[in-house]
Amino acid sequence: MSRIPFRTLSLFAATAALAFSFTVPSMAAEDAVVIPAPAMDAAPASGIQTAVVAGGCFWGVQGVLQHTAGVVNAVSGYAGGTKATADYQTVSSGRTGHAESVEIKYDPKKITYGKILQIYFSVVHDPTQLNRQGPDVGPQYRSAIFTTSDEQKKVAEAYIAQLNAARVFNKPIVTKVGALEAFYPAEAYHQDYLTLHPNQPYIAYNDLPKVENLKKLFADNYIEKPTLVSASKATN
Repeated sequence: MSRIPFRTLSLFAATAALAFSFTVPSMAAEDAVVIPAPAMDAAPASGIQTAVVAGGCFWGVQGVLQHTAGVVNAVSGYAGGTKATADYQTVSSGRTGHAESVEIKYDPKKITYGKILQIYFSVVHDPTQLNRQGPDVGPQYRSAIFTTSDEQKKVAEAYIAQLNAARVFNKPIVTKVGALEAFYPAEAYHQDYLTLHPNQPYIAYNDLPKVENLKKLFADNYIEKPTLVSASKATN
């Protein structure tokens, strides 16, 4: 018998909640946390750079990053497991080693790796939740940073230590930092999901508030028109 992802089940809870309020963003998802910028950042670089992060359902992670200036593409996918198991149904079993992740292509002249991490820890997800995020439970929803260089690893680990020392969260950060072995794009129907389905209860309840938090807390990094995967494919 195939497992129904917890995210699907959570739609029923979200629908019920929506029935009681039309001001969903004020009551939905986790609250954003105001945090300091990283004391250590990646050195200036030229050319498009790559970062990969995981923070729960990739719909919301991708959606926030697509509204972030300097991000030229953000693709939902899987990291941490093998190519053979990199499909949604198998990953949803929680037994593949994969985390739902987002590969970020960004222009370092417009946004730094450290700023991406600041947004990631502040508004994208709650880094103190272990093997879950909001209503979604399992290691496939874990908080993780998959680094593409030794420099990224140093910056990420230093920033986690900085935030823990400052006690900006009420619990220790559980985000795991490890080298990226491979990233596998998710199925086409997962791409640009937040933009294409803004009225879906799960998105409205859990993810749209994150975009609003980005706009509020990182106004200088927010763009109104999202940078979509579909648009990127059309121009390449």
